[in-house]
Amino acid sequence: MVKYLKKKNGYLFGGIIIISSWIALVGLILFWPQQNPYSLARVTVYSGMTLRSLSKQLYEKKIISNEQMFRWAVQIMGKEKEIPVGTFRVVNAQSNYKIIDQLVYGSPERKKVRVLEGWSMAQIANHLNEIMGFDSEDVIELANDHRMLRKHGIKGSSMEGYLFPDTYYFFEGDTPGSIVNHLANEFKKFWTDNRIARAKQLNMTKHEIVTLASIIEGEAIYDKERSIISGVYHNRLNIGMRLQADPTIQYIIEDGPRRLLNRDLKVKSPYNTYLHEGLPPGPINSPGEESLVAALYPEKNEYLFFVARGDGYHTFTSNEHDHNKEKRKFQKIRRNARKNKKKK
Repeated sequence: MVKYLKKKNGYLFGGIIIISSWIALVGLILFWPQQNPYSLARVTVYSGMTLRSLSKQLYEKKIISNEQMFRWAVQIMGKEKEIPVGTFRVVNAQSNYKIIDQLVYGSPERKKVRVLEGWSMAQIANHLNEIMGFDSEDVIELANDHRMLRKHGIKGSSMEGYLFPDTYYFFEGDTPGSIVNHLANEFKKFWTDNRIARAKQLNMTKHEIVTLASIIEGEAIYDKERSIISGVYHNRLNIGMRLQADPTIQYIIEDGPRRLLNRDLKVKSPYNTYLHEGLPPGPINSPGEESLVAALYPEKNEYLFFVARGDGYHTFTSNEHDHNKEKRKFQKIRRNARKNKKKK
């Protein structure tokens, strides 16, 4: 019996030693001393980033003193998959525990990205370059990638027109792919069952509606005119009349937007609606919701023409004679404006 108790106590004592050693080891790993425990540093976690890459970044920034100890600490805390994407400010990095706690529960820095209605793919790419630091060419290449187009069910050769204009907030660690996907997914939300049914009622595909909406976006300044302009284009499409839409010319000239010249209307391109009947092959910009709705619900009117008035609004007419008369009025306004500018 005494032997048994001694043996039992020996096992108990050994177990306590093992547990104590394990607790001490865990404590050592979690509270391993760092290089600059009271410094402030910025850490960026990218989408798809491995724990090894993160620990390397922390070590190179002299936030941690041992990469392996940091990785073990993350695994002990069970946080391998809980560190979010973003850029974080790490302060008072006294231990692995404090660093991991700030990365998991801290608020990552966000960047405001405002995609405006009427922006082309090139303009969106340039804006993402300015705000997020992405290479513009990489964004455009991504928007033309057939796998990305197939993923979002886009029938055209580009995502032009399919990135929804709005104000977004992204994290610095976000990638071009994650942002392009997000904007494309936001666009899909527009297409409710009722709107899909409405497009079919008009005997038009979603791609055709988006293309028409982009032209309306390029023409209209004020929302109240969008459905009227839509009515004009629907009327022209219904009778096989060329759209003769100036925004499609601005899209194909290299130095636009600018005042169009007669020679611009002769540029050979499938997007030239002065030369070709019907809609161009695809959208020419990113139409907003108001223009998309206008394309689906045009005003019922008899207008076939419209011309700028010089104040952002347009004059609408149903015949070429009245249209030419309104054009001459606008040309007179433009000449007077140029004269007044010269006098100044």
